[in-house]
Amino acid sequence: MTFNKETLKIDAEYEARQVEEFLLGAVRGIPKRDGIMVGISGGIDSAVVAALSVRAVGKERVLGLVLPEKESNPISAQYAQLIIDQLGIDHRTVELSDAVASYQAYDIRDKLIKEIFPEYDKNYIFNIYLPQNLLEADSYNFYTLRIDDGKGNQKEKRLTKKQFLSITATANVKIRARMIALYYWGDQNNYLVAGTTNKTEFLLGDYCKFGDGGTDVECVSHLYKNQIYQLGEYLNIPQEIMDRTPSPDTFSLPVSDQDFYFRLPFNLLDPLLYCWEYKISPAETAKSIDLKEDQVKRVFRDFKSKFNSTEHIRRPPTALERDWSSFKK
Repeated sequence: MTFNKETLKIDAEYEARQVEEFLLGAVRGIPKRDGIMVGISGGIDSAVVAALSVRAVGKERVLGLVLPEKESNPISAQYAQLIIDQLGIDHRTVELSDAVASYQAYDIRDKLIKEIFPEYDKNYIFNIYLPQNLLEADSYNFYTLRIDDGKGNQKEKRLTKKQFLSITATANVKIRARMIALYYWGDQNNYLVAGTTNKTEFLLGDYCKFGDGGTDVECVSHLYKNQIYQLGEYLNIPQEIMDRTPSPDTFSLPVSDQDFYFRLPFNLLDPLLYCWEYKISPAETAKSIDLKEDQVKRVFRDFKSKFNSTEHIRRPPTALERDWSSFKK
């Protein structure tokens, strides 16, 4: 097996039809549903899923939820409205800040950040990020906290494992609150909840267990991010959304998916991920993508680490099983 620049090119019309048929089959399945719920984030993945849902069941049977909280980028809701207006679907905006605050998530996280940077207060914004030199040097996936006083003055410090887990636990509360809202509205309308996770995110574990991974169907998880953009072009997704830098939108200081998790731009990430998944040798991969073999090996090690450490979120809960027909103490 080899890789070339045409490998990830899709027949967008065919792929759209496949997803539409899949969604229509899910709605008509058991239990039968009356429509489709989509969380509209203002990003490319949810815009594509919303557009395909409309093509599958009609705009009258698709409900979009816009799910901001107090630290969301305001542009997210603006871009969400662009695709909602273009598709003509019904929608609701559900503000999630009170839900997140009910777990004391903001307060506990902010107390921790203040212990790291005593000057941190409500005027500051923050994010976390990984080292971006994956191609050039071996490094562990240690996160760095970055704070900004709102005037562009920034400080940074590497996080311990416990500090990282505490900060990301708050981010995960936000993501799971989004899913609770989707199921609340979905249950009322007998609508299934359509996921928006793509294959790049799925393989490398860039999604939240029982959050954006807790859906009824995943209709684009077979498509790499690059292929989602190809579908977006075919579906005439608003250019503002097509051009937007992908982001988790869970931190008050915006951070890209590349900085937060992937450590590579998508134009390199997807081809390399394809080669890793389908076991193309580092030497052949390097030749195909115009990289050095040691760079490819470094990336493959990072992929393996991310895949292994997130395997639990791709699986259903483990359970103690027993065959009672033959059971004896």
